[in-house]
Amino acid sequence: MLFSIGTRVRFLHSRDEGVVTGLLDNGMVNVQLDDNDFEIPAFLDDLIRAEDYIDKKPSVKAKIIQVPEEQEKRRPDRPPIESQYTILKSVGIQLAFDPVLRPDGHADKYQMYLINDTRYDALFTFELRLKDRVSLRQNGKLAQVSAVLLGELLFDQLNDAPVVDLDCWRITTQGTGSKMSKQLRIKPKQFFNNIRTAPLLNRPVHLYRLFENLNPEINQQEENLQSYTKRSTRPTYSSQDFHQRMPHEVVEFAEFIPEIDLHIEKLVPNHQKLSNAEILRIQISHFDNYIDKAIRLGVERVFVIHGVGKGRLRDTIASRLLQMPEVASFRNEFHPRYGYGATEVIF
Repeated sequence: MLFSIGTRVRFLHSRDEGVVTGLLDNGMVNVQLDDNDFEIPAFLDDLIRAEDYIDKKPSVKAKIIQVPEEQEKRRPDRPPIESQYTILKSVGIQLAFDPVLRPDGHADKYQMYLINDTRYDALFTFELRLKDRVSLRQNGKLAQVSAVLLGELLFDQLNDAPVVDLDCWRITTQGTGSKMSKQLRIKPKQFFNNIRTAPLLNRPVHLYRLFENLNPEINQQEENLQSYTKRSTRPTYSSQDFHQRMPHEVVEFAEFIPEIDLHIEKLVPNHQKLSNAEILRIQISHFDNYIDKAIRLGVERVFVIHGVGKGRLRDTIASRLLQMPEVASFRNEFHPRYGYGATEVIF
């Protein structure tokens, strides 16, 4: 479900209501609450339009396209999705252009879906350019066996030399795999001939295969090589560099603790009254300030303690680290002290 600025929404878990005041990255929006006039970030899958709310727990996943089994049973002309996946081999990351048809059967626009029919979660950044100008940008998490609605492409825009740039990182227990990049130049003649039945959507679309191999062993080798290259080319600092620091920087560097615990009880008192969205906002604010300070002081590596839980805080941290050019690599592998509850960040 997509929301625009000004949409009145309701939180699924707390039943608080408010108005969308801003659109954020990573599937989040800013919501101004009614009760205390407080503005907080919230995930799309935690919200529903206020007018659509009924007094039971809705089953809503923002932007995630999943066809109910009951609906499939009412379509005798289409095989169930599950039967397709017991026969067909997973393809990988795919881009689908789903035509929106007029009454005369012609399409005046196409809904763009990013499809992942593998067993692996991934992070992505998507960019659509028309006539060499950026028309649409999206980034976020692409869960295993799911489809994400990116936006729309008008029929007439096929004549504007559309170009798609997609970067993708497979999520592993060690952090993220190496970046996979693909540029797709859409040519109208090829576009109209490229019609296939899309996984998950289970209907004919204009379909492009972008990344066909998300094999963890291959990605891990690439990640190791990339990390090694970055480490090898990273500048080293001598004792002379250290002594050239300003006195206050020397003190800050000496007193800097190379780990931060983001458990909410470690950050604020009376956390029991906070909503999940407020807790995440506070945790990310402390994370940003801590990483900024580590980068400014030239710290080599830090540990960010986020716990295990459902992985929402870990995934949000991973998404932010991917956007930081100062970060050489990060990983969430088992550690004798933290288990799987911390991410090691190397600058």
